[in-house]
Amino acid sequence: MKHEILRFEAVSFSDLPGWEQDDHAAALQAFLKSSSNFVKGQSKDPLALLCREAEANAGHSVKARVFFETHFKPHRVVHQEPHGLVTGYYEPVLPGSRVREGQFQIPVYRRPPDLVNVVDDSLRASAGENLTHARRLADGTLVPYPTRQEIESGALAGQGFELMYLADPVDTFFMHVQGSGMIELPDGSCVRLSYDGKNGHPYTSIGRHLIETGVFKAENVTLDALVDWLRANPEKAREVMWKNASFVFFRELTGEEAYSPLGANEIPLTPGRSLAVDASIHTLGTPVYVVAPTLTHTDGGKSFQRLMIAQDVGSAIRGPERGDIFFGTGSEAGRQAGMTKHPANFFVLLPRYG
Repeated sequence: MKHEILRFEAVSFSDLPGWEQDDHAAALQAFLKSSSNFVKGQSKDPLALLCREAEANAGHSVKARVFFETHFKPHRVVHQEPHGLVTGYYEPVLPGSRVREGQFQIPVYRRPPDLVNVVDDSLRASAGENLTHARRLADGTLVPYPTRQEIESGALAGQGFELMYLADPVDTFFMHVQGSGMIELPDGSCVRLSYDGKNGHPYTSIGRHLIETGVFKAENVTLDALVDWLRANPEKAREVMWKNASFVFFRELTGEEAYSPLGANEIPLTPGRSLAVDASIHTLGTPVYVVAPTLTHTDGGKSFQRLMIAQDVGSAIRGPERGDIFFGTGSEAGRQAGMTKHPANFFVLLPRYG
């Protein structure tokens, strides 16, 4: 991506399709989840003061709209392509166990203590083919961490890093891709797992691999189609999943933070309002108005025109108009996310400080 030709072109709110019809109060509630973290220790910063004013306008759609229009200026994202791309992600709900028993044989690993960040986790998408994480040896040397294939073949087995056990290898793989999961334990209780680092190897899309090898046509690749193919071809599925050398580590959320999935900087995510972006281009916490005319399955057949908040990142989310919409938790959210792959344009709302 040639960032040097990227620019933000100031426009007016009247240039934003559907702006007046959006639920600005819902967007403001999501914005407050980011701003509350920023306010801590920043009492005199202009943005911190702005966040406090946002709290006073929460819960009222007209006041919320006035807040955004008063304190922000929309800017069209302009780059070498006429539009970008939005996809969707979600939090799956899967059966699992804290111990290896019966059907639960596939380990989910916690972050090993020798794993270190080579780049800031929120900027991992910009690393390209470079390692984002590595293993620190006893002498301080950094070496590549084992790949997905090596880990699933036993590279970390028996070292006490097992956090949970799941039943289905395909479900486990896609929980890694989504970056979080709700686990239903045999006693009926649930625990929430959240991203806690990765092995550092670049993310590889198995959908793209299956297109390149002639298994799928590009227009036929959806999450459901990939899952169905992997389950129908178990003898090939493992090697296909190993094409993605990236492997994610998790932690169990407890207390208040377990109430909802967490995005970057441990911000609680809001279904339909939280957006994963390329944080090397967009500042996390920024309001982003997304216009995707052909994305119609989320709003009763209407085009997707919605103010969202940049609150997450993803290894595959690279570029100025590349976004991943968080759809929520469970199978219906997964269905919505799996159907989402549409051209889109972004308008970022930048603060007016003067």
